[in-house]
Amino acid sequence: MPHTFPSLAVLGIRQPEGEGWDWLRGLQFASLARVALARVLFHTLAAAATVPLFWSTQEPWVLGGWLVVLAAAVAFNWRKDISMVDADRRRLTKHDIDSHARGSLAVAFAWVIPIAGFCPFVGPEAQLKLWAVIALLMSANAITLAAVPLGTMLFGFVVGSVGTVGLALTGMWDMAVITAVYVMLVTFGTVGSARAFLAARVAEAGIAEKSEVVSMLLREFEEGQADWLWVIDTARRVRSVSPRFAYAMGRDAHEIEGLPFVQLIAGPAWESGQFHSSLHDLAERLKRRESFSDLLVKVTIDGQDRWWELSGTPKYDENNSFAGFRGVGSDVTEQRESSEKIAYMARYDTLTGLPNRMCLTDAMGGALRFAEQWRTRCAFLMIDLDRFKAVNDTLGHQVGDKLLAHVSERLQELMSENETCGRLGGDEFAVVIRDASDLQHVNRIAQTVITRLSQPYEIDDHTLYVGASVGSAIGPRDGRTVETLMRNADLALYRSKDEGGGKHYTFEPSLHASAEERRQLEFALRSALEREELVLNFQPVVDAQRECVVSFEALVRWNSPEHGFVSPGKFIPLAEDTRLIVPIGEWVLQEACRQAMKWPDDIRVAVNVSGEQLLDPNFSASVVNALSASGLPPHRLEIEVTESIFVRDDSTARSTLEQIMALGCGVALDDFGTGYSSLGYLRKMRFSTIKVDRSFVQGAAVNNPESLAIIRAVVAMADSLEMSTTAEGVETEDELQMVRELGCKKIQGFYYSRPMPAKDAEELFAGRPLDSGAVA
Repeated sequence: MPHTFPSLAVLGIRQPEGEGWDWLRGLQFASLARVALARVLFHTLAAAATVPLFWSTQEPWVLGGWLVVLAAAVAFNWRKDISMVDADRRRLTKHDIDSHARGSLAVAFAWVIPIAGFCPFVGPEAQLKLWAVIALLMSANAITLAAVPLGTMLFGFVVGSVGTVGLALTGMWDMAVITAVYVMLVTFGTVGSARAFLAARVAEAGIAEKSEVVSMLLREFEEGQADWLWVIDTARRVRSVSPRFAYAMGRDAHEIEGLPFVQLIAGPAWESGQFHSSLHDLAERLKRRESFSDLLVKVTIDGQDRWWELSGTPKYDENNSFAGFRGVGSDVTEQRESSEKIAYMARYDTLTGLPNRMCLTDAMGGALRFAEQWRTRCAFLMIDLDRFKAVNDTLGHQVGDKLLAHVSERLQELMSENETCGRLGGDEFAVVIRDASDLQHVNRIAQTVITRLSQPYEIDDHTLYVGASVGSAIGPRDGRTVETLMRNADLALYRSKDEGGGKHYTFEPSLHASAEERRQLEFALRSALEREELVLNFQPVVDAQRECVVSFEALVRWNSPEHGFVSPGKFIPLAEDTRLIVPIGEWVLQEACRQAMKWPDDIRVAVNVSGEQLLDPNFSASVVNALSASGLPPHRLEIEVTESIFVRDDSTARSTLEQIMALGCGVALDDFGTGYSSLGYLRKMRFSTIKVDRSFVQGAAVNNPESLAIIRAVVAMADSLEMSTTAEGVETEDELQMVRELGCKKIQGFYYSRPMPAKDAEELFAGRPLDSGAVA
């Protein structure tokens, strides 16, 4: 729409570009039809007032002729005005505008006749009366033709010019000037009125367009699936019920019109007065006449609880008096239920239904605040299942998940209002004790948990046994923050696991020192290879009959500048936990092969391999690289593994070992008899050597029947499968004689030699053949 109105455009002389001016021009000329009859009436009255002024000076036929001319001009003009009745619904042409101008000129020239032809024959009084009639006629034109100023200007210019000249010729100069000024004022006033008319139409169009947009949006809003409009009066009664609001209420619009809003949505609670707190909040806001947005309100519709989200604002009339409320609402029941479900899932474990780590952390925080406020104690128990991984690996995760569900049920059975149990993740659980003033109560809870969780489980026709280890920390004694308590309980749990499991340990400051030592050891171990702090020692394996060295077992040792000599029992588990065992094991493999090249060709070297190494996809390539780099024949290398490797991943371990055996290397099964299903492994793989664990050797030495039976069975089985047997941990003459009699082919232990540096192992072959004295 245009924002400015040039004079030539307003007059219709020039047509600016833009569709808005076509519409405005139509509005201008359409107004002519509405005032056409009034203009005819004005000219009729003006003619009736003019004829008596010249009746005495002009012949009747002259006056009659003038009236005919005037009537013809007015009729022509009237016909043109009537033809403009649909101008606002069509595009105006230049011919339409010119026709209007010609009609106005015709009427103007008709009135020029009495001014120019009749006035010279009458006195000044009659002339002034005529000009009074003409002035009234010009004013009437200005009023009726306010929208189309061109007709008024043409009429005024023609009639005014002739009249001004006539008055001047008769010597009435003052009246001539007044007439000229009047004509100019009417002309400029008409243009101003036309501008005001056009501006008003533009404003009305804008308002109409906005009203239409608002109406359209309201219709779309009303036709939506979940939103509606609501209006209440000063008495908080529902008014102007929208269809969507009625649908949300489950009733017809006429049924709820005029009912109290809060009573309507409160349902049966209105009678009892037991409203939900959200309804009280809504009622208070309505009472205080406060605006509100996205207010969540619990309502009752047809006996069912629903959740509505309401927004409202007070409305005022033109006198600024309160007139009620209006607003919008939507049913968010499904969204709220989804939000509650998401919130539940964020705080509770999906498998067991127990509180998860987040929820337990909040519970522990609340217990700590309670303990500090009332000068009491609280406790955090961390629980880890023993042997759960074996169940998962052997029977699958589905059985493992069912076992975790049974464990959670047993834990819940043991809890009172003072305790909260939850699952931290994996096979780790926790218990928060809110009031732990009685430390014996903490120990009783821990022992009860261990006892109950250690009882057998019946799952899918399997009888399963798992244990539990517990570590606890007391707050605020062992920590004033949740993080500190959880960390210290974990340290206590680590000690319990380290002691063999199935026990409860509470946190002690020394555990933190042990953890710090472990952290420092890990940091030092990460750079031990680069700083060449690791060395290999070699322990001989001796032929049981000939007592000559047939192979060596490579054993890694660590002498740290910061920590001194570190026991393998300490740094090997650390290396496995941190996966540093993979690069360390690769170095051991390469160094062992390199040293073995310095020994006679019939001497083999055995290298221990951990589960982390064997499950590494690059392990076979590491073996090939070590053999290639050193030049050691594959049959001189023996890889030692334990049964625990097969428990972790039977298929991967078997596949890797078969690849190594295909190279020509031997594979020894270490610590035989201490695993879970040794016979199954012997059936599936062809080992070169079976090593009898030292615990059986020591037991057989004191005539323990079980140990003797196991060693005899192993030797017999190995002989039938064409495997060699090695007795580990032989330290005395009696043990040596016993394992010889039982049929073990090879012997390893302190009786012959402790692990020795590589140089000493090399010197064994520099002199005479090895005997017991030489080795010892």
